[in-house]
Amino acid sequence: MQHTVIFKPSGYQGRANHSETILALARRLGVGIEAPCGGVEACGKCKVRIESGDSLSPLTEKEKTFLTDREIENGYRLACCTEILGSTEVFVPKESLTKKQVILETGRERAVPLKPAVKKYYLKLARPTLEDYRDDVSRIIDALYDSGIDRANEIIIDYTVLCALPAVLRQNSWRVMVTVWHDREIVAVQAAQNEGMYGISVDIGTTTIAACLCDLTTGEVLMRNSLMNSQVKYGDDVLSRITYCMNEDDGCRQLHKMIINDINVLVEHLTRAAKIDSENVIEMVLVFNTAMHHIALNINPEYLGCAPFIAAVARPLDIKARELGIGIAKGGYVHCLPIEAGFVGADNVAVLIAQQPYRQDEIQLVIDIGTNGEINLGCKDWLLSTSCATGPALEGAEIKCGMRAAAGAIEKIAINPATLEPIIKIIGQEKGDIKPIGICGSGIIDAVAEMFKARIILRDGRFNKEIQHERVRKSADGRFEYVLVWAAETGTEQDIVVSQKDIRAVQLAKAALYAGAKTLMQKKGVTRLGSVILAGAFGSYMNKENALLLGMFPDCDLDKVTVVGNAAGEGAKLALLNVKMRQEAAEIARRTQFIETAAEADFQTRFYEAMYFPHAKDSFVHMQKMLSGLFKDHSSGGGSL
Repeated sequence: MQHTVIFKPSGYQGRANHSETILALARRLGVGIEAPCGGVEACGKCKVRIESGDSLSPLTEKEKTFLTDREIENGYRLACCTEILGSTEVFVPKESLTKKQVILETGRERAVPLKPAVKKYYLKLARPTLEDYRDDVSRIIDALYDSGIDRANEIIIDYTVLCALPAVLRQNSWRVMVTVWHDREIVAVQAAQNEGMYGISVDIGTTTIAACLCDLTTGEVLMRNSLMNSQVKYGDDVLSRITYCMNEDDGCRQLHKMIINDINVLVEHLTRAAKIDSENVIEMVLVFNTAMHHIALNINPEYLGCAPFIAAVARPLDIKARELGIGIAKGGYVHCLPIEAGFVGADNVAVLIAQQPYRQDEIQLVIDIGTNGEINLGCKDWLLSTSCATGPALEGAEIKCGMRAAAGAIEKIAINPATLEPIIKIIGQEKGDIKPIGICGSGIIDAVAEMFKARIILRDGRFNKEIQHERVRKSADGRFEYVLVWAAETGTEQDIVVSQKDIRAVQLAKAALYAGAKTLMQKKGVTRLGSVILAGAFGSYMNKENALLLGMFPDCDLDKVTVVGNAAGEGAKLALLNVKMRQEAAEIARRTQFIETAAEADFQTRFYEAMYFPHAKDSFVHMQKMLSGLFKDHSSGGGSL
C-alpha cells in the first residue's frame, strides 16, 4: 500500500510506502531535511509541520523530548520518527531545510618544486616500412627511451590507450604527444598540439568535499570548487555512515556511488570553468578520513566500527580512475595518500606534510578540527598523533539552535559584561537583509566564552544563579538558558538560545581535544608548547583567544597560535604537484606513533579536569590577566590557576 505525500513549500510530491518515515521518503525524493544524526532520533533537527492528514504514527516519547508543547499543539513532528500511514501534506520549516554550507577550500600555501607523477613527451615517429616493421607500441617505447627515459624502466601501455593507438598515430601523421606516468606507463597518446596536462586534488571530508585543479606543467592553481558531501543526508558523522553500511544490504555501494558522483560533479565544474577537456586531467590525488577512504574505494567500513578499529588497507594506493568511475583521462590514475591508524586517516597525513612539524626544532601541536578532531604533537625528533570525537557539538549538530555554517548562521558573538546584551555577526549578512536562524560552530564557541567572561556561567559550566536578567531564564524543562536573539528578530520566529545542555556539549568536545593533547604531551614529558597550529574549516573561523580561554588546547602564547585553513587540502595539492611529497607522506605515516588515548589509564581523569573553563588545575599564564579578573569573584570547583 502506498500513500501520496506533498512536501511544502517545495511542492515535491511522491508515493510513500506504508509505514515509511517522512525522513526516508524525503531522502528518496531529494527533499533536503536536516538530520545530522543520520535519522537515528538523536538530534531533533528534522522538525516538520503536518499541514493535513492525520494518518500518521502516534507521537513518540523521543519526539516529546525534542518538541515543545507549543510545537506539538501546532502539529510539529520529527521526520525521522513519524511513519506515514495515509496521504498527507508536510511543511518543512526554514530551520529544518538542508542549507548550503560555507566550505573552506584553501589553506596556507607552501611552495614546492614541481615534480608531478606524469610527464608529456612530443614524439615525431618514423613511419613503418617493409624494412622497419616494428609494432606501434615498440615504436613509441623506443622513441621514449631515446627522449631520455631510463632504459632500466620497463614501459607498459594502458589498455584503453592501446585500443585507440593505431588510429591516433595514423590520423596525426605519426606526430603525437605521449603522457607517461612515473616514466613506466603510457597513459595517454594525443595529437601533437595537445600540450595540456592537468591534475586535481580532492579533500573528501565527512560533510564537505573541496577540490583544486592544477596545471601540471606550471604548478599553477587554475580553479577551486567545493560542495557538500551528498552523504550528509545519512548523518553528519562517520559512525552514522558506517552504521548505514552495516545495516543496509547495499549500503556501502550506495554511499560509494554518491561520493564518486560528487567527485565527478567537481571535475565537470572545474574543467568547464577552466575551459579544458577532462581527458587532459591525467591524475587525481585523494585524501580522506579512514571511513571516507573505505567508502570512496567501495570497501565496506563495517570493521572500522568495532575494536580494534582495523583498516582494510593503510598503505598508499594508485588506482585507475576508470575503475572507480571517476571521469578524468581514461588511462589516468587516482593516488590515495596512506592512512596512519584507525580513525587517523590520509587527511591527517596530508595535514602533516603541509605543516611539517617533523621538521621543526620547537615542539608543535597541530590540531585539525572537523567532524572528527586529529591531534599531532612533535618536532624533528619524534611525532605522535591521536584522534577524538569533537564534531557534532562544534558543527551545530548537538546544539539546541545549532546549524551548519550556512547563510543565516550566527558565526561571531560578543556580550557586553555590564549589560549582558549580545552583538552578533551572521553569515551572509553583507549580501542583504538576512535574519539569524541558528548558531554554527564558531558561534557557539564565542557564545560560551563570552558567557563565561560576562559571568553568566561559572568555571564548571553551570549557569550563575545570582544573575538576574531577562536574557537569563529557565526553559520549559526547568533548566537555564541564555537568549541570544529574541524571536521577533530571527528568521524562524523563535528565540535563539544557548542552553545548559549546549554548554555541556561544548565542554565534552573541548575536554576531548584538551585531554588528547595533554596525553600526547605527557607521553613525551612536554610541559610547554612552542606553537599551536589550528587547521580545518572550524579552526579557521574560530576566535583563537576564546578557544584558549575555554581551554580547547593547552596554554600557549597567542602570537604562536596560527590558523592555517584547509591544511588537508593543501597537503593533497602538494602530493599532486610533487611525487617526493608522496614518498614523504608514506614515510611520515609509518614513522608517526599513534596513541589510543581512550586506552590510557588516566585519560578519564584528564578528561574530567578539562571539563572546567579553562581547566580544573592547569595554569594558563598567557591568559592570566584576563583570567585573574574572571576568577576574582567567579569561582566554582576546580583547583587554582
